[in-house]
Amino acid sequence: MSKRPSFPVELSIVVPLLNEAESLPELTRWIHRVLTQHGLTYEVILVDDGSTDTSWEVIEELAETDTHLRGIRFNRNYGKSAALNVGFKETSGRVVCTMDADLQDSPEELPELYRMITEQGYDLVSGWKKKRFDPLSKTIPTKLFNGVTRWISGIQLHDFNCGLKAYDHRVVRSIEVYGEMHRYIPVIAKWAGFRKIGEKVVQHQERKYGTTKFGLERFVYGFLDLMSITFVSRFRRRPMHFFGTMGMISFVLGMLITLWLVSEKVYLSFHNLEARNVTDQPLFFLALTAVMIGAMLFLTGFLAELIQLNGANRNDYLVRDKVNLT
Repeated sequence: MSKRPSFPVELSIVVPLLNEAESLPELTRWIHRVLTQHGLTYEVILVDDGSTDTSWEVIEELAETDTHLRGIRFNRNYGKSAALNVGFKETSGRVVCTMDADLQDSPEELPELYRMITEQGYDLVSGWKKKRFDPLSKTIPTKLFNGVTRWISGIQLHDFNCGLKAYDHRVVRSIEVYGEMHRYIPVIAKWAGFRKIGEKVVQHQERKYGTTKFGLERFVYGFLDLMSITFVSRFRRRPMHFFGTMGMISFVLGMLITLWLVSEKVYLSFHNLEARNVTDQPLFFLALTAVMIGAMLFLTGFLAELIQLNGANRNDYLVRDKVNLT
């Protein structure tokens, strides 16, 4: 039996943030109080996603007196997925949790999330904000978004986009989060082979400082991202299976139509019946188009295979500063 690896801390907490200077002192004090009471060793990795307020100065000030804090500062705003991806790479805990910096996620949930990973054996536990303090313009699209995601992914979660989640350390070491894919980390984890995914009802706090950084357009982008991650997850390693299948169907259909038209022409001519020229029939040009599309899809599949073998790194971000990190 292999020896269980040791970890510098039991819990790593990754907090992406954008212009949250007011909430950071209260959030870090709250995390410290809860985890100290439960006797958990921890680290907090604050990822400043290009804030234009004094968030970074606050992080530097807090890190001077709190050795649990780590800080990463992007040179510009890259988005939440980039912040999470970079933060995951710096974690050293047995369990990794994520939460938002706006105080709407309660640190009181962290010990139970940690227990569900370590004692119940979950790979990932997602928070469910069953009672939300959001306007209808946000809650109704959220329910629709979650319903469609459940249907497509087969993962029975009520709240895919909840920022409060817990992961076994193997998950964050194995997945890649890019673009706007942070909404679909459970889907990415499932396709990576981590199938024990659970859910926990969590407390949702009213926003205390500032305003939300997300608009309704995120739901439009969300559905597009869902289609993208579904395709990439299934065919990333074998794009020819998708494009080749579509190409074969189109090519064969076009050839069958062409053969039928030619056969009809030969049959009618053999029996001295009036027959139109094959090239005079619109169906012939539809068949020709289908054959050409099929050939192009085959070519697309071959090119996608080559790109997959030589793909560039999608996650190069310019980090401007770090605190308590090498």
